[in-house]
Amino acid sequence: MTIREAFAEWQGTLKEGGGSLRLGSGVFEGAYSFPSRFENGPGTNPEELIAAAHAGCFSMALTFILGQNSHVARNIRTTAKVHLGATAAGPTITRIELESQADIPGLEPAEFQRMAETAKTTCLVSRALAGVATITLKAELVDTAATEQ
Repeated sequence: MTIREAFAEWQGTLKEGGGSLRLGSGVFEGAYSFPSRFENGPGTNPEELIAAAHAGCFSMALTFILGQNSHVARNIRTTAKVHLGATAAGPTITRIELESQADIPGLEPAEFQRMAETAKTTCLVSRALAGVATITLKAELVDTAATEQ
């Protein structure tokens, strides 16, 4: 079984304090604070890291499903937008929007949509975030070779 870890440290009060987040692999370390999480202040926040994880997981899940169906993508580019809202329970991730553009030669749009929806519901991060009320997907086939010429 694989185990991944990350570290967080915080000093001070919620609104005036600050902290740092570091991935166990060491490839990322960043500052976070109340303004970076709940306003538009500098630094990162847990929701941004969730967005990165979800975008990466979806792209890999789609790649896996494509491979099972004898397709290879030239490129898959995914953005995840994590919405932080207020509920009776307090601040809550209320919605995640996945937007993905993929260049996959020979794949019909309807088949691509089916595979993209399967990737959305089966990727590990989607399953871990099952408590999020809404996770949407906008997936589109593109031809990157045509734009490179």
